[in-house]
Amino acid sequence: MQTQFLAAINQICAEKNLSQNKILDAVKAALKAAYRKDYGNREQNLEIILDENTGGATVFLLREVVKKEDFDNKYAQILVEDANQIKKNAKVGDILKTDVTPMDYGRIAAQSAKQVIIQKIQEAEREMVYDTYKDRENELIAARIHRVEGDTVFLQLDKTIAILEKEDQIPGEKYYQGQHTMVYLEKVVQTPKGPQLLISRTHPNLVRALLELEIPEIKNGIVKIKSIAREPGIRSKIALFSNDPKVDPIGACVGQKGVRIQGVMEELNGEHIDVLKYDEDMEKFLTTALAPAKIGYIKLDNKKKRAGVFVNEDQRALAIGKNGQNVRLASELTNWEIDILTIEEKTALEAATKKAAEAAIIKKEKKVIEKIKTGEEKTEKNAVESEEKKLGELANLTPDILKKLENAGFVSIDQIADLPLEALMAIPEITKEEAEKIKEALKA
Repeated sequence: MQTQFLAAINQICAEKNLSQNKILDAVKAALKAAYRKDYGNREQNLEIILDENTGGATVFLLREVVKKEDFDNKYAQILVEDANQIKKNAKVGDILKTDVTPMDYGRIAAQSAKQVIIQKIQEAEREMVYDTYKDRENELIAARIHRVEGDTVFLQLDKTIAILEKEDQIPGEKYYQGQHTMVYLEKVVQTPKGPQLLISRTHPNLVRALLELEIPEIKNGIVKIKSIAREPGIRSKIALFSNDPKVDPIGACVGQKGVRIQGVMEELNGEHIDVLKYDEDMEKFLTTALAPAKIGYIKLDNKKKRAGVFVNEDQRALAIGKNGQNVRLASELTNWEIDILTIEEKTALEAATKKAAEAAIIKKEKKVIEKIKTGEEKTEKNAVESEEKKLGELANLTPDILKKLENAGFVSIDQIADLPLEALMAIPEITKEEAEKIKEALKA
């Protein structure tokens, strides 16, 4: 070992930002392995002393001083009488340290330990990367494009290289060597090849982190982000609310002349961002989430978190959006299932329901009149009362469904017997699943 070797270790530590103690420990472990391979035995207990001034390495063999009846390992133990020949007054239980450094140990050790040292340095680097980034999960990380190979982008994060996979890249975004960008560190996982940093440019929390960076009110907690819905590279919807009634969350987020939100959009490759005000009133929140479409009215099913949204025909395309984007983002933002229906369809279904109900009543009355004429019934009143079956006689219908039918004006089975499924669905508060249950009950 020469002083140049220690100088090289110090240089490695400086370049790779590694702990000098870890590298020196790795070197010592490598030198022990080299000595055991060429001169000693695996059972030997060795100690390596590195002289930082001269660069020399000294190998010491450590053996426990024991009595003859306890002696069973010549590599790790030495008899007390033999120990006294090396060191006077050696006692049982002492650890005898003996210099066993070979004459040509420096050359042989350097050659034998080279690969081990490299491996230890790599392990130390990996451990440093894991320790550095594990505590930075769910954070925004500044990066520089190191190189691009096909669909894979390699990013330089401080002194670490991370891979941005294709599925984590914003669609249509171009990456160039030396370009600076921001990524979201989702998770750090240990693998056989070392720690892997899972980074993303498509994660919804990238938008959240960028807003926190650009907007002090969000960072300070005055304005809170309630939910985010995102289609990377195309459009995002963000629901905000303010803890301070004096602070407008929309104005704080957009900034003067839109300068704040514009900075976030530019970082996201021009992705359009809709900033909305959160409202605990779900009808109002849904109306806001489906903007720019104008909503007629909304029918909510709170148990199933499903909303029927009715719009005029000319607003239907706006509500749905290109390829269903607007309604899909609104559904993700509110965490409700949304069905877009036209008011015209609703009106037609209600008219069909009313017409079918009236037809059923007329049909029933004709049957009663015919029976009265044949003498089967004494009076028209008795005939109607005896023929009509109450809704409550339908099996498998819950009180809640029966109540909804009664609220809509239906009192007998005959009034709904001939109604199609669509007409039953048009009855106020009746869902598709409940309409299907009614049809099954009528068949029973």
